[in-house]
Amino acid sequence: MEIRNYTQNDEIGWLRCRVLSFLDTAYFDHVLKEKEKYKNPSIELVAVNEGQIVGLIDIEYEMNEGTVCSRGTGLGGMIWHIAVHPEFRRRGIAKQLLERAEKLANEKKLNRLEAWTRDDDWVNMWYEKNNFKKSDSYLHVYLDSGNELNEQIRIVLPNLVPVHAFAHYVGQDKEYIKGKFKRVHECSCYEKILC
Repeated sequence: MEIRNYTQNDEIGWLRCRVLSFLDTAYFDHVLKEKEKYKNPSIELVAVNEGQIVGLIDIEYEMNEGTVCSRGTGLGGMIWHIAVHPEFRRRGIAKQLLERAEKLANEKKLNRLEAWTRDDDWVNMWYEKNNFKKSDSYLHVYLDSGNELNEQIRIVLPNLVPVHAFAHYVGQDKEYIKGKFKRVHECSCYEKILC
């Protein structure tokens, strides 16, 4: 297996790896049709096995404090994507990607990494195992048609009928919200201080 910089020719393999790796997570429906292009500089790595992309990590980083990350002081990098193809999990690929990205981040004088993820226990445990600390959280709330949506959303445009809605809940009564709606995910911020 080789870890190398992402190239434009990797886009289809990157997309396939990402969608397959997310299918059994709380992000199962967060499908991308094309890879993002970042406004700021980025570290974009792929793990390749026999010509197939089996892992990826994307970190957009700051040239000016506070332009990408939401926590901490100094220059940080935001992990927007980290994923390993399901058939290649448990081989240390994510750890290798992270270690290579951290080396590059240190060379770029970044002092921390930040990542946001939903409430899959195994994903949260991976961050903790790799020396990230949870620093904050809020809720991702999905509302479906029927009472769940109609009781919460007021539409003022005639003939516009909402079918689904997605919202962020940043209040303090998380347990109430979790009990009120069928699909709610806690989205947690993890931070890692770099040496």
